[in-house]
Amino acid sequence: MQIHASDPAFTDSQRARANFRLAVKLTLGFVALIWFIQLLNWALDLGVEDFGVRPRELAGLPGILFAPLMHSGFAHLIANSVPLLIVGTAMLYLYPSAALLVLPAVYLGPGIAVWVFARGGVHVGASGLIYGLVSYIFVAGMIRRDRRAIAASLLVSFLYGASVWGVLPIEPGVSWETHLAAAVIGLALALALRRLDIPPRRRYTWEDEKDDDADEL
Repeated sequence: MQIHASDPAFTDSQRARANFRLAVKLTLGFVALIWFIQLLNWALDLGVEDFGVRPRELAGLPGILFAPLMHSGFAHLIANSVPLLIVGTAMLYLYPSAALLVLPAVYLGPGIAVWVFARGGVHVGASGLIYGLVSYIFVAGMIRRDRRAIAASLLVSFLYGASVWGVLPIEPGVSWETHLAAAVIGLALALALRRLDIPPRRRYTWEDEKDDDADEL
């Protein structure tokens, strides 16, 4: 399979740099939001039980919307913050068009699956977002011939490859159902949206000359 280099006029442009800064700002804004919520919960001594997904309970339905914003403690939040910054920025920067579909899907989809299929208990945390985005970025890089996508795929597999064990019911107290549902959603969307966000390919002088010769013929 031939690997294509992106056109430097596209990847190194002022617009591309502005898009990267915007991706960082948006991701930082979301991380700041979940930190603000955690600090508010801590200051007011609030629990997260009322905001989590509780499978097959009507009172647990709002958790589909609120659970990704809630964490069981600061250790849980810290564990999710750096991965969110990395994969959120990568998703928004490399796949801006797909992100409009992927982000809502990996935000809400795992909660819906957990409410329908998961075991009892309260499921909270942004790890579903992380698993969904890691899955999308990894699979998208494997099926595209774009060097940037492949590099991002290798990076997330290096940083978070061990997290694949999180989709199995190994560690008590961990919502493996959320992780599994998010990973499946990310994989399916990477396949379905594989033709989106393909950067223009770099063209070399000899290719232009070849096209000119073909025109003359």
